Amino acid sequence: MKQLISRRYEMDAAQRDFLYCYGAITEVLRCGPPDLHTGHKVLVLVIPGNPGVVGFYGSFIETLYALFGSQHPVWAVSHAGHCIPPASMDMLEDAYSAADLDPFGLNGQIEHKLAFLRKHVPKKTKLILVGHSIGCYIILEIMRRDPSLEIVKAVMLFPTIERMAQTPQGKSMTPMLCHLRYLAYLSIFLLSLLPERLKGALVKVVLAGIGSLDRSVVPPAVGLLSGDSAANAVYMAGQEMRQVLERDNVTIGKNLEKLIFYYGARDRWCPVQYCHEIKEDFPAGDFRLCETGFRHAFVLDAGREVAKMLAEWIQSHLKI
Repeated sequence: MKQLISRRYEMDAAQRDFLYCYGAITEVLRCGPPDLHTGHKVLVLVIPGNPGVVGFYGSFIETLYALFGSQHPVWAVSHAGHCIPPASMDMLEDAYSAADLDPFGLNGQIEHKLAFLRKHVPKKTKLILVGHSIGCYIILEIMRRDPSLEIVKAVMLFPTIERMAQTPQGKSMTPMLCHLRYLAYLSIFLLSLLPERLKGALVKVVLAGIGSLDRSVVPPAVGLLSGDSAANAVYMAGQEMRQVLERDNVTIGKNLEKLIFYYGARDRWCPVQYCHEIKEDFPAGDFRLCETGFRHAFVLDAGREVAKMLAEWIQSHLKI
């Protein structure tokens, strides 16, 4: 069996680790100490959207960490298989047992996060969870499946927690993700054959329309074109369209005082209608509608700005 953590290197204030979790390669981006057994009482953990590449969240978590005075660890954990394994590691730790777990599917990704928390976070640690897009659905499932976790706050950014296939973006993407998935795989394979410089140029062309693009997202976007990680993201997305159906009102109701929901004003993945409906169902909840025009994929150009906003919301919960 290969080493749990194969290599570590610095990326500004954030540190990247690669490890196996739930049988699959996982990338963890950490600001603060890599070991929480040193007395830290609170962990801020970011659960990404799809693709769940933590490199997209570098500016976001580094800004959060700095705003907390570098006193509280801020981590982001990738989705299983949404990263390029180091040369010394494979995509799956054990091809037979991991394949049986289906770690790349939606349910597997939920169990992957629970396994990560159980193995890498001390039991008494207070958790502030930050979900983005499908990461919010995963957080609700974490709360439902393991109510013993010490979750003091959960922030839901642009939450895709219901009726995904019925959203404007879902209607346009579902045919490709669910019925023409193998055509998407072929496209990914062909892109993976391109030279690295050409991949970089292609990514820059695609992202050229984003005027204030965060340049730190270009390398992870190029990495997605490697093939396997993008294919795993497509596979997960197809399951999202089929499985993210009705909103989990029971779990929301049980944890309402812990939840902050932040909806986009022009979000094609979770329309404003969904925000109004959940507010009607839970009038005592904390539901906020974006007033600044942040896009669903905020990490592309507004990771620092969203971090500043979020830090104000959760600062008081760090004093435990």
